[in-house]
Amino acid sequence: MRFKLQILTILAVAICALLPESVFAQLDASAISRAQRNGQEVGLGGANPFDTTGEEGEQMQDSTKIRRIRKPLESYYFNDSIRALPNFFWNIDRDMNDVKIQPLDTTLMNWRIDYPYFLKGVGDMTLGGLGQSTLPFNYFDRPNSPDFEFSQSYDSYTYRMDNVPFYNSKTPYLNITYLESGQKRYREEHFEITTAHNVSPTTGFNVSYKSRGTKGLYEWQRTSNHNLSAAFSHTGKRYSIHAAYINNRIKQRENGGAVGIWAVADTTYEHPSGVPMKLATAEAHNSYRNSSFFAKQVYTIPLQRVTDYDFSLADLSAIYVGHIFEYNTWSKLYTDKYSQYTNERGEISPEGEYIPTQGDYYKDWYISPLISRDSIRERVISNRLFVEAQPWDRNGAVGRLGGGIGIDMYAYSQFRMEDYISGKYNVDKKSAWYAYGAVSGKVKQFADWGANAKFYPSGYRGGDLYLNAHIALQAKLRGNPVILRGEFSQMRQSPSYWENNLFSNHFVWFNSFSKENESRFKVSLEIPSWALELSLWQGVVSDKIFYDANSIVAQESDAISLTSLYARKDFRIGGFHLDHRVLMQWSTNQEVIPVPLCSAYLSYYYEFWVEKKKVLRMQIGLDGRFNTKYYMPSYNPALAEFYNQREHELGGYPYLDAFIAAKWKRMRIFLKYQHLNYGLFGNGEYFTVAGYPLNPGMFKMGISWGFYD
Repeated sequence: MRFKLQILTILAVAICALLPESVFAQLDASAISRAQRNGQEVGLGGANPFDTTGEEGEQMQDSTKIRRIRKPLESYYFNDSIRALPNFFWNIDRDMNDVKIQPLDTTLMNWRIDYPYFLKGVGDMTLGGLGQSTLPFNYFDRPNSPDFEFSQSYDSYTYRMDNVPFYNSKTPYLNITYLESGQKRYREEHFEITTAHNVSPTTGFNVSYKSRGTKGLYEWQRTSNHNLSAAFSHTGKRYSIHAAYINNRIKQRENGGAVGIWAVADTTYEHPSGVPMKLATAEAHNSYRNSSFFAKQVYTIPLQRVTDYDFSLADLSAIYVGHIFEYNTWSKLYTDKYSQYTNERGEISPEGEYIPTQGDYYKDWYISPLISRDSIRERVISNRLFVEAQPWDRNGAVGRLGGGIGIDMYAYSQFRMEDYISGKYNVDKKSAWYAYGAVSGKVKQFADWGANAKFYPSGYRGGDLYLNAHIALQAKLRGNPVILRGEFSQMRQSPSYWENNLFSNHFVWFNSFSKENESRFKVSLEIPSWALELSLWQGVVSDKIFYDANSIVAQESDAISLTSLYARKDFRIGGFHLDHRVLMQWSTNQEVIPVPLCSAYLSYYYEFWVEKKKVLRMQIGLDGRFNTKYYMPSYNPALAEFYNQREHELGGYPYLDAFIAAKWKRMRIFLKYQHLNYGLFGNGEYFTVAGYPLNPGMFKMGISWGFYD
């Protein structure tokens, strides 16, 4: 039977190869639709491909039942090429009627990169362990949202409205991923499972769960992340809905970093667990909880006659009316107890000998001199209404034009001194109104442009303004597509609530900061067939809010200029891959916005088929990361914020991984030795965040398996 199917498949492919291009044009859904509206006769492929009528127009049936007609995927969002994919997923736009479609990643390209924050550009600076706080090296990739700032260092791990995946699968889809490293006592683990099922071509649901964490190679480093999203979607031709429930849980032991650079750079301690940490005996701990629900509904009002052959309204004039509801709550609990740490090399005597010193990590204890229990909570309820017009078709010179209004209702909670006295838990409630609009279009395949604006006329964030514009031009150079992009953004943003109001055991402030102002401009050049990408960012920011060398929130009134230059070039020499990503950055005020002059990610590997049948494909190679010396930020556990320390200039250390990766059908595996050069070469100062050493050398393995027909 299988042999017969193979013969039929080969014959079908051969017939398709001999057919003229006009036939395929008729098979296109949009072409069929236009022909029908114009009263034209449609030949081969012109009939409904899902119809089951016979040669005389009579419906084919047997003596017992009528053959069921299988409906196609009818949706505004997906064109014919997308509908043809067996499985794909997408993310939704937070404000307007748009989605970002992505194919399932089943390749070997970046499979061995198990830390998600290393997948983009040159990656992030990190506290060291899987699941812990990170901050992008590229200033222009750093989060800049006024929403619950204490959780933004976990953006690489958490689910949010803008990154919840929605799946369309012609057959049930299941993917399981498991990674582990190190000894059982110090193990890092990553478990991930995703299942998706469509009850009809346009309606489906999916559940994704991720568990990441480390037991900690260093003292008091245990961290665990649990991230869940349960999503439902219906993407009909006239009505669509996207809804999801999100739950994020994060628990991180806070060790405060090493007592000194010497404790990591020297070989005094044979195992990382012996390195003394500042807050290990204080048993500092952060716990985060997040629950979120959103629903986005859109109804289409066509302005042209719609036929059964119009699988999508993308090529018709239409109006879209939508509503977006979002409920999001975050809480953070920080605990510790008073305990001093000992620095064995705190001072040097006149005789040149080290003198131990005692130190306090926190200078102030405002509420209790013995223990801390700082609890804060933030809740946001958002409602947005929008209308979007499609004057001609989605890919027209003016493809979409729309706007909307919305309201954000905030509730902030924290224990203040009066709360301890009265026993009441006060809630600070605020609201903010805003209006927004967007316009976009295309000029055939040569240009893609768009612009959007958001303004808060009154309320809590009255006067805040966000402007964005982009254009992409495409041409060909010796038959190779060349894409030139330009982006501009202007932001005037109020400080977050917590930057102005905070009462905790170690930090108290009540500020009236001015709005931040920032202008950004980006130009990029891409030649995909050459694996070449060049990007230039230029930004000017004034009234920048930051955390100074004492972890105190401050504001710099003077303007600061930032420039970033990014280059990616991948070379192919037979089976050899030489991949390069380099980022150069300049800041006119390193005390406010410190950035390394150069950060790089390099990957050299050999990729090949193991056998002639081309079933098993492998990679063998090295990954390396590096950044130049600078006053890199450190991290404050009580605030869960990166601050600008000015004591140690660190960097200049290469971090190398050796790996073997393989793909067999839908299964992928890798074996890796992380931090290959540990103890071999380099200055021993393997930090990307001051005081927080990266993991030492350890063996790591991972497997991912997808199950679908």
